[in-house]
Amino acid sequence: MAAPASLELVRVTKRYGTIVAVDAIDLKIPAGTYCCLLGPSGCGKTSTLRMIAGHEAASGGDIILGGHNVTDLPPARRGTAMMFQSYALFPHLSVLDNVAFALKVRGIARAERHARARRLLELVAMANYTERLPAQLSGGQQQRVALARALMTEPQILLLDEPLSALDPFLRVKMRAELKRLQRELGMTFIHVTHAQEEAMALADLVVLMNEGRIEQQGSPREVFHRPRTAFVATFIGGHNVVAVGSARVAVRADRLRLERLGPGANGHHAGTLLATVSDVEYQGTLVQTTVTTETGAELVAVSPDQAFDRDPLEPGARVAVGWDPDDAHPLA
Repeated sequence: MAAPASLELVRVTKRYGTIVAVDAIDLKIPAGTYCCLLGPSGCGKTSTLRMIAGHEAASGGDIILGGHNVTDLPPARRGTAMMFQSYALFPHLSVLDNVAFALKVRGIARAERHARARRLLELVAMANYTERLPAQLSGGQQQRVALARALMTEPQILLLDEPLSALDPFLRVKMRAELKRLQRELGMTFIHVTHAQEEAMALADLVVLMNEGRIEQQGSPREVFHRPRTAFVATFIGGHNVVAVGSARVAVRADRLRLERLGPGANGHHAGTLLATVSDVEYQGTLVQTTVTTETGAELVAVSPDQAFDRDPLEPGARVAVGWDPDDAHPLA
């Protein structure tokens, strides 16, 4: 494999007519990093990936890969390989020939390209399927073949566009572990686009959360989850409530909210609490999620272990005081 490369985006911009899809973003991804570009549909993450790949021309800025400016280079000369969401396997070619195809185009002899393809198919646990056609494979197997094919050109950076979205939930978790294992084994730089925060949290060393063409926050999964900078980050990453406290807003994790049942005649605020009514209780196995509506109409979510909930089970309509420790309230920009 080629040595892993770092990537730097310097004020990279993408315009489609008058629409700014990516707005002068700056980003540094160290060599050997698993980076997830995360965000809702239309936030600019896929346009960013396609510009890195060379499948879209940047409207402005520079793309620096391994110290070389590749902004104007065609895809084949960048040192990147793209694995598409649809896998895009050739239906009439065997698994072996699908993986070997890029080297066939380059004029590499059949024996050599097949030997390399077999090594990669072994790496992704598909060595026993070399003669099958894509239609004879499951979704997860097709994905492994697409992954082996993307690695065939020995890229410095592997680009993955929503690679797990077509899989069922169980397989998605299994393939997530496979991708992480492969990235660690190869020591490569992976840049992976996803709209699923759970996927980004599980895979990434570096999470880059995008919103409306800009980078809203970047950091390790732990940093981004524990210290969201804005209400958008707190809400999108999930597991947080955005609570108005006076003129400011704070993020409080759902598992740090405390709900205390109020007696029949209870009125007024306890110190540092809000009054609310339980609107929904959802059993989730080891956890119970309780949704409450405050007197101002705000909806908050509290999560507690099932044993703690069962000591005094709340039901819709119950009146509660909602509280939290001051240390658990994180101020938002």
